[in-house]
Amino acid sequence: MQPILLDTGVIVAWLNRRDRYHKRCVAALSGLRQPFVTPEAVIAESCYMLQSIPAAIDRVLENVADGTFQIPVPLSEYASEAGSNLRKYRDTPADFADACLIAMADKLDTGDILTLDSDFKNYRWRRNRSFNLLIPLD
Repeated sequence: MQPILLDTGVIVAWLNRRDRYHKRCVAALSGLRQPFVTPEAVIAESCYMLQSIPAAIDRVLENVADGTFQIPVPLSEYASEAGSNLRKYRDTPADFADACLIAMADKLDTGDILTLDSDFKNYRWRRNRSFNLLIPLD
């Protein structure tokens, strides 16, 4: 089963009922059965963005611990690729979590992504492949 990449905005919206994308993200996550994969950078960024909702941070970490959010590739295996992505998309600008997701797409051979970030319309994995955005963006 092909894994699905998971970006910060979706985790934050899923756990924050006040987020304008909350319902859309809950529906998207509940309708999929593939493994959700993400880099450590996305987990760290999500926890930072959810710091005003302490129970949400616990939920992020519980989802990592129980395998709902999987971190299948350690940063050490794609750090140089993430750095290359940061340089390549300097003008976008890509943040570190985005650069890691692009590198992880290459490593895991998947462009399916749950994201609210429209920059993923411009990013490419495997040099020229478009990402398949599983949540329609406005």
